[in-house]
Amino acid sequence: MKELNIGFLQQHNTADTKDNILHLAEGISDLAKRGAQLIVLQELHNSLYFCQTEDVNNFDLAEPIPGPSTKLYGELAKQFGVVIVTSLFEKRAAGLYHNTAVVLEKDGSIAGTYRKMHIPDDPAYYEKFYFTPGDLGFHPIQTSVGRLGVMVCWDQWYPEAARMMALQGAELLIYPTAIGYESSDTQEEQQRQRMAWQTVQRGHAVANGLPVVTVNRVGFEPDPSGQTNGIQFWGTSFVAGPQGEILYEASTDEEESIIVSLDLDHSEQVRRWWPFLRDRRIDGYADILSRFID
Repeated sequence: MKELNIGFLQQHNTADTKDNILHLAEGISDLAKRGAQLIVLQELHNSLYFCQTEDVNNFDLAEPIPGPSTKLYGELAKQFGVVIVTSLFEKRAAGLYHNTAVVLEKDGSIAGTYRKMHIPDDPAYYEKFYFTPGDLGFHPIQTSVGRLGVMVCWDQWYPEAARMMALQGAELLIYPTAIGYESSDTQEEQQRQRMAWQTVQRGHAVANGLPVVTVNRVGFEPDPSGQTNGIQFWGTSFVAGPQGEILYEASTDEEESIIVSLDLDHSEQVRRWWPFLRDRRIDGYADILSRFID
């Protein structure tokens, strides 16, 4: 059995970036001391979710990679001997920015990066204003704890992305996330959205025979512009097994620090029972590269 202890922090962020980072560092230390080998953080974990408005001053939050955050989290990874999945606002060049996941190896080095490929542009999620779509493609990152299929938030709605990771040998799919309710939606609509979000990712687990780890932020963050009522991030960070079974689901409204133990070898058994990769009709999928088949 190839057992992996995965820790994650579901955190409520504030406008105090230094305090957010201190809170994360304390959480990483605690998870490591409790036996976590891989620690996953939420999307854009250093700050508030600034994409609720289009404000050029928010570009001041971006940083180079390598940079201050990779140094800090790399030092924590080395200190505690863990692999850490971070999510950063990358300044690649003047006027060129990405939403980038960086995986730090347990020796503190950068194991790999992933730039968010699918960029939303919806009310309160004005990410296209800030982020250039990723240009690194969908490629798993090899680490000492396994081959990680790391993507970011909006990517989680696209089965093609998960499949690309699976076809290159990813052992689990990981999604740092920032998603929540707009308070003007009805309770029924809010629950439909949250359940759809979880269901589609459990589908990726089933279709690819891989575990899924999704870490969301939690708590209310106001819209600085006042154009919307702000976002109530719905938490619900979860780990699903390769048959889509929920192994752990976090609260919708509380911070959490959790360790979930996964048997990565179980994916092999599931794929023997359900050999979806064997039965793919790759000769019939060419048109999937079209925007729409008219």
